[in-house]
Amino acid sequence: MSAPQTPITQDVLTLPRKAAPEEKTNLVGLTRDQMRDALIAIGTPEKQAKMRVGQVWAWIYQRGVRDFAEMTNLAKGYRAQLDEHFAIRVPEIVRKEVSTDGTRKYLLRINGGHEVEAVYIPEESRGTLCISSQVGCTLTCSFCHTGTQRLVRNLTAGEIVGQIMVARDDLGEWPEPGRNPHDETRLLSNIVLMGMGEPLYNFDNVRDAMKIAMDGEGISLSRRRITLSTSGVVPMIARTAEEIGCLLAVSFHATTDEVRDNLVPINKRWNIEALLTELKEYPRLSNSERITFEYVMLKGVNDSDEDAHRLVELIRGIPAKINLIPFNPWPGSPYERSSNNRIRAFADIVYKAGYASPIRTPRGEDIMAACGQLKSDTERERKSKRQIETEARA
Repeated sequence: MSAPQTPITQDVLTLPRKAAPEEKTNLVGLTRDQMRDALIAIGTPEKQAKMRVGQVWAWIYQRGVRDFAEMTNLAKGYRAQLDEHFAIRVPEIVRKEVSTDGTRKYLLRINGGHEVEAVYIPEESRGTLCISSQVGCTLTCSFCHTGTQRLVRNLTAGEIVGQIMVARDDLGEWPEPGRNPHDETRLLSNIVLMGMGEPLYNFDNVRDAMKIAMDGEGISLSRRRITLSTSGVVPMIARTAEEIGCLLAVSFHATTDEVRDNLVPINKRWNIEALLTELKEYPRLSNSERITFEYVMLKGVNDSDEDAHRLVELIRGIPAKINLIPFNPWPGSPYERSSNNRIRAFADIVYKAGYASPIRTPRGEDIMAACGQLKSDTERERKSKRQIETEARA
């Protein structure tokens, strides 16, 4: 089966909706420096600003507090002043679905009424939250359901880190009053930027959100517990290493430019050679142990023994592991999942070449939450109605 032709989508500059004049400034998503400037702007003495930022920061990101009145180590007058000028807003859960395997999918509403999805995946040793960076996606990867949804805009830093806060709300893992915030068991221990959107096309907001998530006086996630997945925005890879320093995953999925041009159309701009050249420097720049290559297994497209041998030759010299992902079908998809025997044979070739080659267990398929399936249900419904109307007029 040949891969369908998919045009590359041009880069789109998208800006978040500006707050209406009557809206208070949201403190969620501001960096420490931005928060300091905001507090000084409402009259906080400069000599006190750093201390006040630390206090407010801890209430928001360590304790999960959304009401200034609960910030009891601040004077009542100052709390009232904060409440007059600022808000603590996070995305709203429109719908939550829970899979038979415990996976939770959240449909979240953000500013402007737009919707994105996030997914929490519980495992024995960790709990991973897959978050989105854009409303829709500017890329058109032909095997990915999100890629069939148009790009609306970038998420703000607050909307990105807000997904983490909403999930912690739902999991009930903010520390109870009087308890040390570092004593709680982490149900949400890992973050993966593998949801809707291409993170490196929204770099500044992603960077700021991850800096907040990694801040030791807040959510306090180690950079080694955060993985950013990119389709291959080559010019931004070095900046990711230097300014974020998290683990990197690459949506690779093919071993020739001809096939990858169809599966991951950004390859037409930065081909396999250009991508691998840049990736070789990432572990050194970020002090990371290795890069994860994501490889979705598509029957008759990229799953041959020859593909497996080409793959290990291509990545030779790069500290890496290869995640083999059984394709997760979605309505209207032109692809089929490779057979279990074919996937195991592919994995065996990669493993014998000296690379870890885990086969990812599909999670949340019954609620369309598996890898490559994320796409707002309401957007699917709207698209279906449009298609029906178009057919009726034909």
